[in-house]
Amino acid sequence: MSDSTIRTVGIAGLGLMGTASAQRLALAGFELRGYDVDPSRSTQFAGAGEAGRAAVQSLAELAVQCDAIVLAVFDTDQVEQALFGPAGIVQAAQAAGHLPTIVCISTCDPDRIAVVAQRCAGEGVPFVESPISGTSATLAKGEAVGLVAGRDRDLTLAAPVLDALCARRYTMGAPGNAARAKLAVNLVLGLNRAALAEGLQFAGQLGLDPQDFLSVLIGSAAYSRVMEVKGPAMAQRRFDPPQSRVDQSLKDFRLILEQGQARAQHLPFAEVYVRMLEDCVAHGEAQFDNAAIIEAIGRSRR
Repeated sequence: MSDSTIRTVGIAGLGLMGTASAQRLALAGFELRGYDVDPSRSTQFAGAGEAGRAAVQSLAELAVQCDAIVLAVFDTDQVEQALFGPAGIVQAAQAAGHLPTIVCISTCDPDRIAVVAQRCAGEGVPFVESPISGTSATLAKGEAVGLVAGRDRDLTLAAPVLDALCARRYTMGAPGNAARAKLAVNLVLGLNRAALAEGLQFAGQLGLDPQDFLSVLIGSAAYSRVMEVKGPAMAQRRFDPPQSRVDQSLKDFRLILEQGQARAQHLPFAEVYVRMLEDCVAHGEAQFDNAAIIEAIGRSRR
């Protein structure tokens, strides 16, 4: 382990990214504690058969038992509640006189996460913003990219955890900038997914086999890595289990549109993509892998 001051890491939120984070942190030799509002996820985490991990019953227990805590919750509301709620991490940590380093990997509202970082600083709690560019599968394999922001001393404290999660990462400066970069990356990535889905759907309607045509796409001038990550799921119409969900993508793209509107920047492709994601949700596909965007395109008939 690269830093003896961090031995036990807590994970708040044991969904796709929290579970993948646990795999990376376990490989790095950390003791793990996990918490989720869904008891079944906590049970699954504790029963994974790996030594050095245990589920806890509250965020307060994470605060007291852990040297660092990875926040892997759904959105900014949940980040704020986990940290500053009446049963949250900061209150429990201060009461115990033990201030863990917070690493937030959730994709958040940039302006609000900057306020969260400022508030943590005021409370004496080290805080690093580190949204992940990549799916839960790429994170688990050590292939994801971290986008990090925070005070220099907080980045130094969090370095062992950040090293375990993402060997490749970009430091973006002040808190809020990592979220801004993540939203811009997700804009391009989501539209790449949509373009791939439309191309595969079009090829199928032309009578080409989608799986065979995917190989052609990968070898063509149109290549993007999303073809390898999401192409097989699209070509096979296989969306469960997910690597990254439709509802997560919709949450992120709504944030993207809000940020664009706040700056009077029209994002026409993003607007279309949101409508397609909403169509997926309306058809019961919210928990599917976001490769299911091809289903929304398939339903678009004049």
